[in-house]
Amino acid sequence: MNSQSKHCVDARGLFVNKGCVLDRLPILDAVDAFCAALAQDGRVVLCAPPGAGKTTHIPLALHARNQIKGRILMLEPRRLAARGAAERMAETLGEEVGQTVGYRMRGETKTSKATKIEVVTEGILIRMLQNDPELSGIGCVIFDEFHERALTTDLGLALCLEVQEALREDLQLVVMSATLDAEPIARLMGDAPIVQSQGQSYPVTDIHRPRPLSKDTSLESAMAELTHQAWTETQGDILVFLPGEQDIRRLESRLTSSLPHAEIAPLYGALKLAEQRKAIEPHATKRKIVLATSIAETSLTITGITTVIDSGLSRRARFDPATGMTRLVTERASRAEARQRMGRAGRVQEGVCYKNWSKAEEGTLPAFPPAEIEVADLSGLVLELAAWGALPQDLKFLTPPPQAQYTEAQDLLATLGALQDGRITPHGAALAQLPLHPRLAHMLITCGKPAAAFAALLSDRDPLSRGAPIDLDLRAKLIRAPKT
Repeated sequence: MNSQSKHCVDARGLFVNKGCVLDRLPILDAVDAFCAALAQDGRVVLCAPPGAGKTTHIPLALHARNQIKGRILMLEPRRLAARGAAERMAETLGEEVGQTVGYRMRGETKTSKATKIEVVTEGILIRMLQNDPELSGIGCVIFDEFHERALTTDLGLALCLEVQEALREDLQLVVMSATLDAEPIARLMGDAPIVQSQGQSYPVTDIHRPRPLSKDTSLESAMAELTHQAWTETQGDILVFLPGEQDIRRLESRLTSSLPHAEIAPLYGALKLAEQRKAIEPHATKRKIVLATSIAETSLTITGITTVIDSGLSRRARFDPATGMTRLVTERASRAEARQRMGRAGRVQEGVCYKNWSKAEEGTLPAFPPAEIEVADLSGLVLELAAWGALPQDLKFLTPPPQAQYTEAQDLLATLGALQDGRITPHGAALAQLPLHPRLAHMLITCGKPAAAFAALLSDRDPLSRGAPIDLDLRAKLIRAPKT
């Protein structure tokens, strides 16, 4: 225990030192400790490994104890995870989604007047705060999977901390993660209690390559080799982590012919909902191999997985100040991401994780992935802060936005007429109401309805399948066509 800290709680709900890390409590005991700490302090950091059950246990426990006055709002970094978490909680209660538990994301809402727990994607929270800074009717905001450090997550927490301090002392805040460095975030939240749980996951054996891969070996060949090895050496379903959709499709094509008895299921963000569900749900007769991006690292539950194969790579958005554009780059995964992926193999029984790198290379991996605020285009952040009426130094950011990127974003917004002398203009306020990059929002407001299809194309995935002609008019006509 930290003798210089103020107070914390143990599994029996007894208050001891604040700021300490509770010693590896089982998740059900940790729920008791967590609820006691939140009732006392109003702010808690909860750390539990993948599969511990924090995403579903915590909101339901708070609801069951009538501990929160108002709705519970839980943020998930991805749409699939948000929908899945709501469905699992509703199933636990024996209800349909939209009753006690609902969800909300851009373009899709399932809630009702009876909804007490609402799972949302992070951009939704920003809009709620901008439209109603007091968050009327909300009693608790839970930031799940905080380790992903999305830009909207950092901004949402900073705004919620200010709301709690200035307007809503009764608003309760929770940060949850499996691989979070908890102490910095606890300090940011005013020395909030840290509750740590070992969860109920099973041991996972990691198998490294005996030596580093040759530079001439393609990712597709390396991952196909590991997949065949895992198929032969293990039982149960297999989850393969790959950096992007193209990598998934290439490996899928190769495995479909070489492993005809396997059910090959891709899983990535742009996939249709029916195909995503196919990857998540167990297959009745065949062993399944799920080929997934980092979307499967989060609170998403894929039943039947006992083996993980980790490529050791991740796709990240990187802003290039020289061009003013954001591009996706493939980089080495961090040790935190590798732990998160490895944990997926130990949810139902003892598992195995095959790593596409040698043991000697393990220490060269970065400890954590970069926070998005460090590498992203900050135009949207600067616009939101201007709409809020604050500068970065006025708020509590875990990672302050870099000054060079912040200044460049201010210059762009001034060019668009969204800022004048650093203050938001009426045009800027209109841009902030649209769920688009400020450039696209400006195009839409300036050009009107004719620009809507092109704004949609530039802000989302290609609506046509791979191999379709490169024709912008064709895609615009598809978007404009009436729905049947």
